[in-house]
Amino acid sequence: MELSQSGVNACVGHGLSVIQGDADRDLEAYPNGAFDVVVLSRTLQATRQPRRVLETLVRIGKQAIVSFPNFGFWRIRLGLLWRGHMPISELLNQPWYDTPNIHLCTISDFVALCDEIGVRIERSVTLDRHGRPFSLNPRGSLANLLAEQGVFVLSQGAR
Repeated sequence: MELSQSGVNACVGHGLSVIQGDADRDLEAYPNGAFDVVVLSRTLQATRQPRRVLETLVRIGKQAIVSFPNFGFWRIRLGLLWRGHMPISELLNQPWYDTPNIHLCTISDFVALCDEIGVRIERSVTLDRHGRPFSLNPRGSLANLLAEQGVFVLSQGAR
C-alpha cells in the first residue's frame, strides 16, 4: 500500500504489486492473516493513529516488519540542545514544517507500545546513520541513544 501516486509508479516500475491507499484508513478492510508479511517502512511516525496501525498490521499479517527513525538518537538530542531547532539530517531531511512526521517516537517508546498492546517483538535491528546494523538490545538505553533507525519484526502476541 502506498499513499502517493509517484510511490505507486515506482513500485510498479520495480515489478511490485501495490495498491494506492492510506494506512490510517485502508488497512482495516483486510481480513485477519491476509498476508504472510506486511511492511511499514519509515511511515509509522507519519500516521495519524500509530497504535491502531500497528495493531492492524499484526492482525492482517502473520508477521509485520516496521522501521522508523529514532527521535532519541544522540545527534537529534544534541541538535535540539545546542541549536534549539529541530535538526535536519540525511534520514530526516526536511524542515519541521514540511515533514510528514506527526508522531515522533524513540526506540524505547516503540518497545513500550508493543509491550502495552501485546505485540511480540520477534527480532530487531538497530541501524546507524548509514544503515549499518548495531548489535544493541532495543530494550536498552544504548540502542535508544546510538541508533538512528529501528527495524522490528513483529507478530501478534497472546492476548
